[in-house]
Amino acid sequence: MTDTFAEQWTAWHEAHERRRADPHGFLAITGLYWLSERPTGIPGLPGIWHTGEDGPVVELAEAEALDVDGETVRGRHAFRPLTERGDVTVGFDGGVIEVARRGGRDLLRPRRPDADYLARYAGTPAYPADPNWRIEARFEAYPQPRPYEVGAAVDGLTHVYDAPGELVFERDGIPHRLVVFPGHRAGDLLVLFTDATSGVTTYAANRSVTVPAPDADGRTVIDFTRATNLPCAYTDFATCPLPPAENRLPFAVEAGEKTPLSRAEGVATGAGIQAARS
Repeated sequence: MTDTFAEQWTAWHEAHERRRADPHGFLAITGLYWLSERPTGIPGLPGIWHTGEDGPVVELAEAEALDVDGETVRGRHAFRPLTERGDVTVGFDGGVIEVARRGGRDLLRPRRPDADYLARYAGTPAYPADPNWRIEARFEAYPQPRPYEVGAAVDGLTHVYDAPGELVFERDGIPHRLVVFPGHRAGDLLVLFTDATSGVTTYAANRSVTVPAPDADGRTVIDFTRATNLPCAYTDFATCPLPPAENRLPFAVEAGEKTPLSRAEGVATGAGIQAARS
């Protein structure tokens, strides 16, 4: 028996929720710490941290250790310069630490299985799965990928993506275009967008939807029922990109995930104390 569209969507969303609630996922982040050249200790984490020509560097005390790529690290460890949007995950006795680079700056984000927000997370509401929100689209590639700068959930931070082209589709007989970025899998496309529901029933800053790789004629499908929230909808400790200005749809996309019921709040400034509030 073939599953109905709603059953397929439910199975997909339940799997998405399980990944989101991973003990070391973004719901488990307890702080955001921007590194500087000044060595600084961070409460609850081993070592003294700074950033420099060697990338992020940690100086561990005699009794401290980190797990890096399956090996126990002691003393001084340089992570080497990270690429933009690159990251390394290291283990410590309280969980893991994401060591990453965003907007040209290095940062740390501890992720703890006992994080308060992860413990009280009760799922994300969503619109009923309506197959009418699966919309045929055509991919129009640029002659060359275009560097595209967008804002971020963190004030003063920007992201640059190489946009390969645009998706063209119709809604109620009216044509619309969306700038796309490369997806996580080869060939897939990523759409960041807002619409007339943003700030009303859906998260105000952004939502995202992954679009399957277009065929040889550029044909694909935008399934808005699988529009999901980015981490910034759940936590102040996210650096998510904002949608391109062109991707503000004038109609209400009453499909996909809605605004989360709660979020982890905190302050993300320099390397110091930025802990989530209950």
